[in-house]
Amino acid sequence: MRVLQGVAGAVIVLGIFSSVLRTLVIPRPTRSGFTQVVQRLVHRPFQLLANLMSSAEAKDRVLGPVAPLAILVTLVSWLVCFVVGYALLEAAVSGFGIRDALVESGSSLFTLGFASSKRTTLTVVDFCAAATGPIVVGLQVGYLPTLYGAYQRRETEVTLLQARAGSPPWGPEILARYAQVELLDVLTDLFRNWERWSAQVSESHTTYPILVHFRSPKATRNWLIALLAVMDAAALRLAFNPSLPKTEVRMALRAGFVCLRDIADMKGIPYAQDPHPDDPIELSYEDFLRGVARMEEQGYPLQRTPQEAWPHFRGWRVNYEALAYRLARDIDAVPAPWSGARRTPVAIRAPLTPVDRRPVG
Repeated sequence: MRVLQGVAGAVIVLGIFSSVLRTLVIPRPTRSGFTQVVQRLVHRPFQLLANLMSSAEAKDRVLGPVAPLAILVTLVSWLVCFVVGYALLEAAVSGFGIRDALVESGSSLFTLGFASSKRTTLTVVDFCAAATGPIVVGLQVGYLPTLYGAYQRRETEVTLLQARAGSPPWGPEILARYAQVELLDVLTDLFRNWERWSAQVSESHTTYPILVHFRSPKATRNWLIALLAVMDAAALRLAFNPSLPKTEVRMALRAGFVCLRDIADMKGIPYAQDPHPDDPIELSYEDFLRGVARMEEQGYPLQRTPQEAWPHFRGWRVNYEALAYRLARDIDAVPAPWSGARRTPVAIRAPLTPVDRRPVG
């Protein structure tokens, strides 16, 4: 019996150490099964409640605390598992009952010191437990600033995009607004910035997967919908303006769908590695025409007709549409034009567009 307790305790302690290392220490995409289970258990009741909500704002209020709460619950779960694992080890080497072993383990893990033994074997286990508690808490304390720093960098560009793409963002709205304020000459700066943004998000959101579920401060903003809008704007630019410079536009588009694929790989979502340009997409030609009408309304110059541009646009969008729609559904992103369906029916929000009032004369 004591041998089984010792084996079980060692397995629990080593398994949780592996989870801590994968989640907090190793600077590369690594999946911890324990962390994933805890986060899913935290997320499920909130998601069930959000599914009952009829508005995007209500859903956002319900889902907003989920990711931060999952971090806290994960830390508590690690510590509880360490208490149990070390208690089993102490019971194995000392013959203590489970209750006494839990008291000794908790006293050592949290460095309280109110329960201790003079037995050498127990002292070794107590020292290991006493080192474990501060290490895990210290790693978590160091992890949070890194996590929130990546979140703030992500949200800065998403917030800046609001004036350029509406709220929620929409690809045609980006080109329409740049045409409206006569800034099409500097549109490549936007794509250059979002190429770098995509690379940063790819790195941070695969290293720290919980960031995928961190929501923006406002219900009408979302990092995924913002990225989708920029990629759609890039695809529209390439489809309608073949004579204009393409380098920054193509790089932003490629960086965007590489970012989505990296996140999909981390989450185990399948996708077509090399889709054919003629493969079907969910966006209808009628919805495409509505976006083009918005661009034309604000004076965006079109070098091709919508009929000529549609195959080119579709050939670009096939690279990222399915993944963007799947992720938008998974995280219940704010409904927006050209962003697919959600878990439960919610009205698609049209981008809020301020009136550009100019002095007469």
